[in-house]
Amino acid sequence: MLGRAGAYGARIMMRIVPIVFGLVLAVSAGFSPALAAEKRPVVVELFTSQGCSSCPPAEAFLNDLTKRDDVIALEFHVDYWDYIGWKDVFAKPEFTARQKSYVRAMNSRYAYTPQMVIDGREHVVGSHRAKVESKIRKAQSRAGNAPAIKMRREGMTLVISVGAAQVPGDFEVKMVTFDKPHVTKVKRGENRGMTLTNANVVRELVKIGDWNGKAAEYSFSLDGIDGNGGCAILIQTKNHGPVLAAASMPFDQ
Repeated sequence: MLGRAGAYGARIMMRIVPIVFGLVLAVSAGFSPALAAEKRPVVVELFTSQGCSSCPPAEAFLNDLTKRDDVIALEFHVDYWDYIGWKDVFAKPEFTARQKSYVRAMNSRYAYTPQMVIDGREHVVGSHRAKVESKIRKAQSRAGNAPAIKMRREGMTLVISVGAAQVPGDFEVKMVTFDKPHVTKVKRGENRGMTLTNANVVRELVKIGDWNGKAAEYSFSLDGIDGNGGCAILIQTKNHGPVLAAASMPFDQ
């Protein structure tokens, strides 16, 4: 029989052994506790239009998502609703083309607004908060060997460093610039009389290079580039496939 001191020591050992065993398993699997807990942000792209009467609730939701550290929320304005009375000043044909490329890549039937694309993999109606949150959690649960991304500004030059990672596939490095929140009073069209708040409105989408799994550094001049809020870097599978890694940086830091 164990004395009091021996019994106490045995209980302590019973608590320590599972912890140590778990650490051994983590290290043997190629992970450290700190790295295993580190998660990259999920990219949420909202395709919307100021001329779409169904879009304000989704835009309000995206505004909430921009305040989270675990999400990079981007608002792309499309131009195919401009004909119904209100021309969206943030809309660009290339944003419409991006959405249509997602439609083809995800074997969807058609483009619609408000549409949220999660990590380039899945889409859902942008005003359905519970469904969007479910897909964000699903994206967070995916195990992946994503490369680290670091950014810094040197005057008007953006320098991007992408780490190495062993992942199959062909990838593109894309830069997105976005604005600080806009408040717009809509005078015509389906949203006539409404005051809309749009956050992280995308102004530019530029491919700055390819990435093949090796550590690489890219430089890009911001001279003449719109977007006063910040930028995001996406490492995305070619032909609008899944997003492998992403990072963002505000311009006021």
